[in-house]
Amino acid sequence: MQEDRALLAFASLSQEHRLRIVRLLVEAGPEGLPAGVLGDKLGAGSSKMSFHLSHLEQAGLVHSRRDGRQIIYAVEIDALSGLIAFLMQDCCGGRPEICAPAFAAASCAPKEGADA
Repeated sequence: MQEDRALLAFASLSQEHRLRIVRLLVEAGPEGLPAGVLGDKLGAGSSKMSFHLSHLEQAGLVHSRRDGRQIIYAVEIDALSGLIAFLMQDCCGGRPEICAPAFAAASCAPKEGADA
């Protein structure tokens, strides 16, 4: 990922509602969620959601698709992976064992104590 794209993504994520939207969409997975459901979960109206989702889409962090009358939003996993890789690309001066906790925290493995 180029620095200018990373800056755009970080700028987009630096707003509370947009960060929460991305986290909800990461949780939802590739199926995504309808804009109305996102708005309900965040207690935000349709115009506010449209504004924030547009920012995230322009930053390349989410994409949308139409399903009947609904617009479904899903996270761009490749973009988030690229953002993480951008941060970690020169991790610890060639000593990957130092970065292991960061990589483990980002994994999809069940968290300790979570129900299976």
